[in-house]
Amino acid sequence: MLDRRDACPTTQEHCFHLTKASARGFTLGRMLAKQIEQMVEATPVIDVHTHLYDRAFGDLLLWGIDDLLTYHYLVAEVFRYLEVPSKKFWSLTKAEQADLIWKTLFIEHSPVSEACRGVLTTLQAHGLDPKQRDLASIRKWFANWKVDDYITRCMELGRVKTICMTNSPFDDLERPVWERGFQRDDRFAAALRIDPLLLDWANTAPRLKEWRYAVSSDLSAATVSAVRTFLADWTKRIKANYLMVSLPASFTFPDGSVTGQLIEKAVLPHCQEFGLPFALMIGVKRALNPELRLAGDGSGLSDLQALSNLCAQFPENKFLATVLARENQHELCVLARKFRNLHIFGCWWFTNIPYVVEEMTRMRVELLGLSFTPQHSDARVLDQIVYKWPHSRRVVSKVLVEKYSDLARTGWEPTQSEIERDVKELLGGGFERFCQK
Repeated sequence: MLDRRDACPTTQEHCFHLTKASARGFTLGRMLAKQIEQMVEATPVIDVHTHLYDRAFGDLLLWGIDDLLTYHYLVAEVFRYLEVPSKKFWSLTKAEQADLIWKTLFIEHSPVSEACRGVLTTLQAHGLDPKQRDLASIRKWFANWKVDDYITRCMELGRVKTICMTNSPFDDLERPVWERGFQRDDRFAAALRIDPLLLDWANTAPRLKEWRYAVSSDLSAATVSAVRTFLADWTKRIKANYLMVSLPASFTFPDGSVTGQLIEKAVLPHCQEFGLPFALMIGVKRALNPELRLAGDGSGLSDLQALSNLCAQFPENKFLATVLARENQHELCVLARKFRNLHIFGCWWFTNIPYVVEEMTRMRVELLGLSFTPQHSDARVLDQIVYKWPHSRRVVSKVLVEKYSDLARTGWEPTQSEIERDVKELLGGGFERFCQK
């Protein structure tokens, strides 16, 4: 049997120092926890992907309690309980739908889901008392706001300094606003979304022809040139920070498809010319249940070899990526370790629940250090930045406290300025640097 003095491969003195350092690290971690939480809470964030709009877009900017309650996450949840046909639900006015959702998810059942908790966090942040369970009085409070003032309030409560929109020239309600021009709100940045171009060429080509771009159904050199002209025109018009597309789980590259050819011949050359990243959101299954409309999309396991091929074959291009399936997250981290032209961002849609966000954030830190953007809100309703960012910040704080405590146990004690630097990196600084031309 080994003597206790032989249990350490080094000297007893060295073992003592290791034990002492571990104890100091634990104490330091506890001392730092509050400071880290305060830093993460106070640091303004760049929300790198949302579905929000500048005030100039009018009703396209959703806000207020009825829009918050009829968000598609809550619509999908309420159908777990309702026995009424979906057609009857969709025949209701927005206020009637909100009434039904409030009654079903908040009164008849405890609002324990993340989507329901988000509504309550928002009300609480505004100084309203959710315990009153009085939707009518909540509506009266929201009715007193002017949208310009409310935008500022929500951004201040969420500590959001920049909102990145999702902007599609193929949206018949959005396009005319850009075409006639408007005074930009500097807090809102643009991203050029091109899903119809890449995923529905048969119907998009005729529209481009209507807009006087000389395209044909084939992908001749002249057609590709016209597509690039279209992309250039809209990149300049909206001052796009990046191009983006939401792709199905079945996406492959290269594969000879119209989608693949347009990416290779038009999109990537355009992005390289303008110094813009190409953002890919991979893994959605559209209209899994059409009766639920926007709430009916699902998730699928993706083959990330397509993303690997893009990063390897086009090293001069920059790629932003987030994937929908939890099962794809580890592989995505491994890809980011291999390709410096790939930047991971956010926990998208079905992965945006605290349990999974924490798992993903910890895994990303352990594999990538600080070279990723842990979260985006994906908000469709302005009010959602009021709850999604505080909820996400708590998770980021928890992971950072754990990791700095681990460092302290080794004897490496991070300074306040180093922690501030790291927090800024995670909350938008790394994204900004990656996107720099």
